Amino acid sequence: MIVDQAPVVSRPLREDSDFWRMRGLLVDTAPLIPIGLNWDVRRLDGKRFHKAIVDQNWPSTWPIQLWETSDGRLAGFVLPEGSSDAHLNVHPDYRHLEREMIDWAMAHLAQATPDGLRLEIYAYEYDALRQRLLAERGFEKAGAWGMIRYMRLGQRPLAQPVVADGYTIRTTQPSDLADCQRIADLLNAAFGRTFHNAEEYHNFCRLAPSFYPDLDLVAVAPDETFAAYVGVPYDAINRRGIFEPVCTHPDHQRKGLAGALMQEALLRLRAMGAVDATVDTGDMVPANRFYDSMGFTEMYKGYAWQRRPIGAASLASQP
Repeated sequence: MIVDQAPVVSRPLREDSDFWRMRGLLVDTAPLIPIGLNWDVRRLDGKRFHKAIVDQNWPSTWPIQLWETSDGRLAGFVLPEGSSDAHLNVHPDYRHLEREMIDWAMAHLAQATPDGLRLEIYAYEYDALRQRLLAERGFEKAGAWGMIRYMRLGQRPLAQPVVADGYTIRTTQPSDLADCQRIADLLNAAFGRTFHNAEEYHNFCRLAPSFYPDLDLVAVAPDETFAAYVGVPYDAINRRGIFEPVCTHPDHQRKGLAGALMQEALLRLRAMGAVDATVDTGDMVPANRFYDSMGFTEMYKGYAWQRRPIGAASLASQP
């Protein structure tokens, strides 16, 4: 005898409580799925709180679609992170909804270009289902790829940090806007950006549930500037540390500073009862070699799948 699941309907994000339901889905599904299938909580916290101004009317400005059962359980949701991209987060019992979720993203999140509409959706190499659904809809695997790296803490030996002469390690002071500005300046210098500011970091630290002050570490140079930074948001329910970001100022590279900060963070994670840790990287070979040297194991590789620009009429007619 086949027992049908409760009917599922979709609707737009409406109110702040929807965010917490989305976050709850990520926490609840983390033990049930391969790492990377859904976002980690830090990523959702960052989209909500890592902003210079935390808009109280945000539900009306986020193009997010929820899928929920008739008895009120959240089955999945789709949201963008940038322009012309879509990210699927789904309970493993409801992966049959992904066809509908991709179709919604194609209709609502694709970016208009002079040649038509463009959309990008990420899929890991292990995920045959999502790759097949994307291929059926005209998506092709692109060159951009990323990597999930993983460390189970367990009983593995952890190195004590060795800090370069003249440098010190301390936790950040996010209540001090001057400290926040030094973090922003470091992020801009390390990643070649200009948009980071003190307020976005300050808001994330005071509002994001995944922020843990004891896991937010900087290496301070002899002149008191910030030379390296490692933040480790924490999923307390799943006891998982999430290394993001890991960076060193260009003027202070090749001194082992980021490695020392990561080693200190791993010791702190173990002391607080963490089970494991992850770090999500792009296709930067030097960075991945560094994480290998720290003891993180390559888990899953994934690619952006891109829908080539096509006319809106053709897009609407796809199966």
